[in-house]
Amino acid sequence: MNLRPFRSSDREPLLALTIATFGPFYEESFRSIVGDAIMANQHGAWRADYRDMWLGLHDPRNHKHVVVAEDGDALLGFAAWQTNPDRRSGEIDIIAVAADRRRRHVGTALCAHAFDAMRQAGAEVVSIGTGGDPFHEPARAFYDRLGMTALPLVRYYRSL
Repeated sequence: MNLRPFRSSDREPLLALTIATFGPFYEESFRSIVGDAIMANQHGAWRADYRDMWLGLHDPRNHKHVVVAEDGDALLGFAAWQTNPDRRSGEIDIIAVAADRRRRHVGTALCAHAFDAMRQAGAEVVSIGTGGDPFHEPARAFYDRLGMTALPLVRYYRSL
């Protein structure tokens, strides 16, 4: 496995990986929890939202970075993070690993790389967010293994 910086030619394949990774959350988990009306209102255009997200995800001049994990020509995953130099903090915005490569330390390597880069940029603290639903249970377990501390938050939805 090789870790390397994002290249503009990665955008479409990584967008496809993002959609494949998080599609089940939106279409199965979130929709089943909140119903069709809230799904349509909050995330009805989730694929387009991810396309828009990828346009500005890697912007080193604004302290935003993406690292890509690959094995030969195969993209295994990515991690995107940003730092806030004034607050000496960093945040992993999104991380995704191809389904057939999970539980093979790809995510660990991506996070270790991002943590090191944030530390070199002056960050003293890092955060990452995830859901409390069953879909995100593996992510929560992974972040626990990385030594992160969870802060339980709750967001309520209701159709009007």
